[in-house]
Amino acid sequence: MRKNKRKISQDRQRELTEFQNSLDIRFKKLEILDTALSHKSYVNEADEDLENYEKLEFLGDAFLGLVISDYLYNQRQYLKEGTLARIKSYVVSEHTLYKIGKKINIQRYLLLGKGEEKSGGRYRKALIGDAMEAVIGAYYLDAGFKKARRLVENLFSDEIEDVEENRHVKDYKSILQELTQKRYKVIPQYTIINVEGPDHKRKFFINVSIKKRTFGPGIGESKKQAEQHAASLALKELIVSKRVRDLSIERSRGIQTKEKRG
Repeated sequence: MRKNKRKISQDRQRELTEFQNSLDIRFKKLEILDTALSHKSYVNEADEDLENYEKLEFLGDAFLGLVISDYLYNQRQYLKEGTLARIKSYVVSEHTLYKIGKKINIQRYLLLGKGEEKSGGRYRKALIGDAMEAVIGAYYLDAGFKKARRLVENLFSDEIEDVEENRHVKDYKSILQELTQKRYKVIPQYTIINVEGPDHKRKFFINVSIKKRTFGPGIGESKKQAEQHAASLALKELIVSKRVRDLSIERSRGIQTKEKRG
């Protein structure tokens, strides 16, 4: 991180203290936490030479993946590698980060620019997920590996339990890839066919191709959302048409396999 001195008002200090108390953590350097909650729109409008949360987000993403992988390996050794990978992919997904972020009210403490605020950015799924990763990265830098790992395990343990008991939102991309690799020996290919809206409120349209068949478009506020939607559309059509069926995979992933009746 760039060593810049952030001027934190007393009101902001109280807000950051409130946020820390809700997570039962304590930063030695409050500036790092403040940076983790600073969107680029806020930094671009600030008079000071400040840093936004993007580098901390990068670090937090890597740290989160490592901690969740280590946790799953040590706590769930009876599971196969493929199952562990599926659990991890859900636990570190944008959807889960958003869900946890909303649960801890991280949106209340974000610093946004005026335009981003007016456009509803404070409640955007991708923005909240990114801020969650930034806070995790910031706490790792400030408090060290052990304390940051404890924070991650406390925040994500319920989500791991949910995915094991199949109460989670399905990772359709992983399911589709597993089915098509097993049946066709190919990997689905995703293509952006259109992007609409301004930078702060984009809508992505994505198709997915399997061999010579194309499905979609999947639509979402981010590429990940649109790809998941496209994968779900492909799965629905393939399973109903009986072109791809694997009951062991479908049951393990909780897919409904009701067929159309003619």
